[in-house]
Amino acid sequence: MMSQHVSSRTLPSFKELYASADALREPVGVAVAGGDDPTVLAAAAEGIRRGWIRPLLCGDASRVRALAAEQGIELSGCTIIDAEQPAVAAVECIHRGEARLLMKGQIATPDLMKAVLNRETGLRTERVICQMVLMEIPRDQRVFLLTDTGITIAPTLEQKTDLIRHLVETARLLGCPEPRLAVMSATEKVNAALPDTLDAEFLTNEGRQGRWGACQVSGPLSFDLAYHRGAGDKKRLEDPVIGHADGMLFPDLVSANLTVKAIMYTADCHFGGVLRGTSAPVVFMSRADDTATRLNSLAYTLNLLRAEQYGDSSSTAG
Repeated sequence: MMSQHVSSRTLPSFKELYASADALREPVGVAVAGGDDPTVLAAAAEGIRRGWIRPLLCGDASRVRALAAEQGIELSGCTIIDAEQPAVAAVECIHRGEARLLMKGQIATPDLMKAVLNRETGLRTERVICQMVLMEIPRDQRVFLLTDTGITIAPTLEQKTDLIRHLVETARLLGCPEPRLAVMSATEKVNAALPDTLDAEFLTNEGRQGRWGACQVSGPLSFDLAYHRGAGDKKRLEDPVIGHADGMLFPDLVSANLTVKAIMYTADCHFGGVLRGTSAPVVFMSRADDTATRLNSLAYTLNLLRAEQYGDSSSTAG
């Protein structure tokens, strides 16, 4: 059984992630699927200014140039690739070695995922592909991961075991060596009428037996318990994850997506998204997101990439 010791090391703030990205040794090639968007172009320009990236903008070249002129954005540091299928062109950039990251721009998720999931030419691996959102709520000094917020509609128990693995690996890359993970549900009680609570119980037991190494897995837990220690006190529940979850695994896409978007639009927060489980990192966010969120997602993904490459996550957490 895993030790009940809980590491004091937590996930980094976006301020720390930006500082770490600023210290990159050289800019990283980023293939943008759908470059014809003002927020994409503004994020690309800022990424160039900070020395983070070398953007390859895939899409309607004439529209990209027109938007840049309209917005007063300098494109001298960008490569523009005229493409009728921006996602396919962006994935090809990865395979040619011209870019190490793919970034979702002004393109619908199904169109992007069709190119990413192509078995012959895409970025598939044997792992489950998921969207991993990093959420920071400064008011409460809380930073945590949420998955799967964008890809797998109804993960099976087998897929959930891999999603837990993604949470553990992502947290460790960000400098949290012993992450505390909540398996989410509507209640903290196991109930056969809620099958996801049975999965949560199984995953909790697997975690206690050391399946994912040094981490704490607890579930089922409702959001209030995973997020706020006071909720556990009121319910007289003792658990090392209650109020301290570094990562949250949701039972399905609906609950995950509704939760993350409710926080995004109602709380004073910072957030970014990335796909995990692909052969190259994919900076992944909504087309409705603003420039700041695109930069957050870039900083988050660049830190993961650097930690994977150098095995060094020490600079991403204070």
